[in-house]
Amino acid sequence: MINKIAASVADALAGVKNGSTVLIGGFGTAGIPNELIDGLIEQGARDLTIVNNNAGNGETGLAALLNAGRVRKIICSFPRQADSHVFDALYRSGKLELELVPQGNLAERIRAAGAGVGAFFSPTGFGTDLAKNADGSLKETRCINGRNYVLEMPIHGDLALVKAEKGDRWGNLVYRKAARNFGPVMATAARVTVATVHEVVELGALDPEQVVTPGIFVRHVVQIARTATQAGGFDKKAA
Repeated sequence: MINKIAASVADALAGVKNGSTVLIGGFGTAGIPNELIDGLIEQGARDLTIVNNNAGNGETGLAALLNAGRVRKIICSFPRQADSHVFDALYRSGKLELELVPQGNLAERIRAAGAGVGAFFSPTGFGTDLAKNADGSLKETRCINGRNYVLEMPIHGDLALVKAEKGDRWGNLVYRKAARNFGPVMATAARVTVATVHEVVELGALDPEQVVTPGIFVRHVVQIARTATQAGGFDKKAA
């Protein structure tokens, strides 16, 4: 019998290795799988490469993972916000490597990994520093139908951490509003996907037409309790 429901976050993250590339869903504070990030801190893996749209807020979640010294590199599109002081301090002190990627390219590079696309050409960034590799060399470019493009490579993950709303024991997932964001594409692009859900439902309870992430892309599902705000029916952070 297929049953992907994990007994705990610790059980679901037990096999994470040092040096892993971890795709973490979320857009700002919407859809951040904080319980899984806390579990990753407890698990102890180091020298991680983190892929997220942002670089952490305040002192919790992704910021806490950075502050714990577990991250070697972060790939994101919007690292600096008013409360991104943890990232800012680490980056300025040379303790954290940054790969800045335009948001559309970030989403497409992740999607390409899940779709098996070897690489793709994008017009975004042509003629700017974003068209350079980490070592300063220029990325491959091509003129297509009179427009200049830059070759972009997929972003594959060893692990994806996503936050969903409901799931079943096969790992089928549905999301809540803006909390969906990068979760679906990240789930397809990683070798192992761990998802939290607020509700575990029986097989067949999810309308197949509403399932966003099929269970084939999910290794573990962990049920977590709603916060007091979520239980009240209004979640300011769309989580």
